[in-house]
Amino acid sequence: MTSLTRRTLMGGCAAGALLAVAGSTGARAATSTTASSTASDDAALQAAISDLSHPPATSAQLRVDRRGDGWYGTAGTADIDSGRPARPDDQFRAGSVTKAFVATVVLQLWAEGRVELDAPIGRYVPDLLPAAFARRITVAQLLNHTSGLPDHRGIPDDSTPEAVLRHRWDRWTPREWVETVTHDPLKFAPGTKQEYRGINYVLLALLIEKLTAHPYGQAIASRVLHPLGLTRTLLPGQDPRLHGPHVHGYLRMTDGSLRDVTVYNQSSAWGEGELVSTLDDLFRFQHALFSGALLPPHALDKLFTLPPDSVRMLDGSPARYSLGLQTATVNGMTFWGKTGETAGYRTRMFATRDLGLRFALSYTPTPLTTQEEMTNRVVAVLTA
Repeated sequence: MTSLTRRTLMGGCAAGALLAVAGSTGARAATSTTASSTASDDAALQAAISDLSHPPATSAQLRVDRRGDGWYGTAGTADIDSGRPARPDDQFRAGSVTKAFVATVVLQLWAEGRVELDAPIGRYVPDLLPAAFARRITVAQLLNHTSGLPDHRGIPDDSTPEAVLRHRWDRWTPREWVETVTHDPLKFAPGTKQEYRGINYVLLALLIEKLTAHPYGQAIASRVLHPLGLTRTLLPGQDPRLHGPHVHGYLRMTDGSLRDVTVYNQSSAWGEGELVSTLDDLFRFQHALFSGALLPPHALDKLFTLPPDSVRMLDGSPARYSLGLQTATVNGMTFWGKTGETAGYRTRMFATRDLGLRFALSYTPTPLTTQEEMTNRVVAVLTA
């Protein structure tokens, strides 16, 4: 039994054991795009996503590339009413994978000389944070989650599936959301510790809007989505629905019933977790980003640079977030990428820096919180 070493693929969690590959209930036919991908590896990957009991889930799909050898598999159903399988061009909610797109645009603007990473955020977006915060927290510290911003106050309790349903129509503006972290002192001196916080990227999205004079989603579209042909990826704003073919997300209520949570106003995740995408689009974005199609070399290096060793997570473990990505080392192999989760959806998008091995995993767990069992099974196969 092997463990995730030092850093986990799950943001903020302790390293967990890689679980043995489980059974294949609910499997759909997988397609191998090259003959050199071995049948045993294909079967193991299919088994890794086909156990829809650990964690309980209604669907899973996985795309893998191993130095040009591609594989795609799916399990379960995109919609339990119709029973149809998920497809790689089906939309789903990608959660915090949004942050990788935001970071890409901020680093583009830095490469263009339009923003300084070591400058205080208050230079660019004044009157959002208390002066003591705005003059101490830098753009880079927002990107790598070393800002020290305090916890939220006055936001809805979403600790139960019923509460999630109750608040899924809530509408927030970015400024209202930022206001919720302005009532207490900084948790630590900026740059001295690391704590993963979505609010950092809300501020960065507001920075993009200030520098480009366009909505941040429009800036991402013009700089990333359109050049790469990512026609099924978008930032939905106040639109709570997924349009066209998509994967449904579900939550198990405390009484055991299953509720569809696909329709959801994502305004509380504006700038940091509202992305709608597909497995195909995320795979294309991942390749373009790592290969340098979106960033010049000196900006690309920032994506793979962690804070100094003296900077630790709040639990004392090593920092694992760079200026836009997170990292994990498994069986001696170091991955970089991003996790994403929102009610009913989980996304994992990781690759080695040289793109020799990469994967994108999307699944739809029904518990409000889940362990990393499926991700660990996939990674165990890929790094064996």
